[in-house]
Amino acid sequence: MPSRTTRTLVVATSAALAIGALAGCSSLGHVDTPVATLTTPTGSAPTDAGKKAAAGTITVADQSGPADRAAALSRALFASAPGFVLVPDSTGATTSEQQDTAKTAANAAARLHVPVLVADAGQTTEREAKRLGATWYVPVDDAHDDVHAERMRLSDAPDVPEPHRPSSPAVVVTTDDPADAAIRGTVDAAGATAVELPGGTSSVADAPHVIDDLRSARHGATVLLGERFADDPDPDYSVRAARTGWQLPGGGQRPFDGHRYVALYGVPGTPVLGALGEQDPAASVQRVQALADQYTPLSDEPVVPSLEIIATVAAGAPGDDGNYSNELPVDRLEPYVDAATEAHMPVILDLQPGRSDFLSQAKQYASLLERPGVGLALDPEWRLGPDQVPLKQIGSVSADEVNRTAAWLADLVDRNDLPPKMFVLHEFRAAMLQDPAAIDVDLPQLDPLVHVDGQGAQPDKQATWNALHQGAPKGVAWGWKNFFDEDAPMLTPEQTMQQVSPTPDLITYQ
Repeated sequence: MPSRTTRTLVVATSAALAIGALAGCSSLGHVDTPVATLTTPTGSAPTDAGKKAAAGTITVADQSGPADRAAALSRALFASAPGFVLVPDSTGATTSEQQDTAKTAANAAARLHVPVLVADAGQTTEREAKRLGATWYVPVDDAHDDVHAERMRLSDAPDVPEPHRPSSPAVVVTTDDPADAAIRGTVDAAGATAVELPGGTSSVADAPHVIDDLRSARHGATVLLGERFADDPDPDYSVRAARTGWQLPGGGQRPFDGHRYVALYGVPGTPVLGALGEQDPAASVQRVQALADQYTPLSDEPVVPSLEIIATVAAGAPGDDGNYSNELPVDRLEPYVDAATEAHMPVILDLQPGRSDFLSQAKQYASLLERPGVGLALDPEWRLGPDQVPLKQIGSVSADEVNRTAAWLADLVDRNDLPPKMFVLHEFRAAMLQDPAAIDVDLPQLDPLVHVDGQGAQPDKQATWNALHQGAPKGVAWGWKNFFDEDAPMLTPEQTMQQVSPTPDLITYQ
């Protein structure tokens, strides 16, 4: 990058002078107002430079330009400031240059309790300087040979009063983007706490240590700093969910990102309808834990035991409501949900709606779905038309009904600041999920999975598994079911992990 002449602390006679000088040139801080020594500005420059954003606010500074990100961070952390530190746009600079500039800028910002802004050819920095009410700025040159000299000049800067520190300081989640190295000086200057998002992730939901920090400072402001956060479809939601502090075993909040599940399936108290019903809640938890333990040495991801509870059971008779589905009362399910929650196990509520619809039935279990770690499964085999009867016809569901149910569940999650939920779609024939390409799998509040739950001979099950991957919604996780009595033969844990490809994210036992 071209060398620029390093300047001393410049005192402008008015905010307009400093701002106008910025607007009039694209190079770094070329101001024709020389001063012989470093002095603080006179007049009404605010001394409470660090007055912070309101508690609980969330700011996403994910703009594509460093100047825009710097201004957004400044707005989030500083209500006003008498001045600011000005750095060049370091995009394209060497790592050494970026580090030198960042260190100098951070020292200056922390000493003077003011934000760091980035010189730009537009008006971003000018507008932020006006908003701050700044009357001076410190230019930090990007020329490697001048960094030490600039640091020496800054060492002569007078003290600026320490700003007021709020009881709940802000947390700034940063990335490792070197273009933001200097901008991060604003964090310390404002008395905020910085925590870095691991490389390769774009959501705080995937970072256990970030979730812990956000929970600890949940009453303060939160800022996400970095262009990488633009890849998170709803970063505001991700922060609100992270502030709850709830995490899956193994860490993180997103169910199918870095976790594998082994679940016991069935109806409480009804052994004929699945292994879960063969024992009481405590024994079910113990049984599925033992199953999961068999997978732990075979998996490269943490194995999480879970319960999949059939909440509505398809019936051969219409019943009083005529919908060929028996809706179990919430209090019959609660002992199993409570036992799983106490053991830190996720739960999936499975719906077999008969002639009803998935959305109507899901709403009946809103009180359970409002709990963290309780997800939802739709079983289209039992979603019947007006003239169909369970076990006589195989049902199906439209993409529109799936999407309406998913949208309702996502809204429930969002309104209650819950972590993302499992959203499971059962399938063993392609016709069961109509128009799968139209199914919305991009809701950040839900993690979708297609669960292939056919039974019988292994060659047939493998053929079904492979066929259903064709034309499936893009980006979904996959589940496999092992039947104790109906499979011929049932795969062992070793065979399940070796023979089913891709390796299932959810392995259910019925």
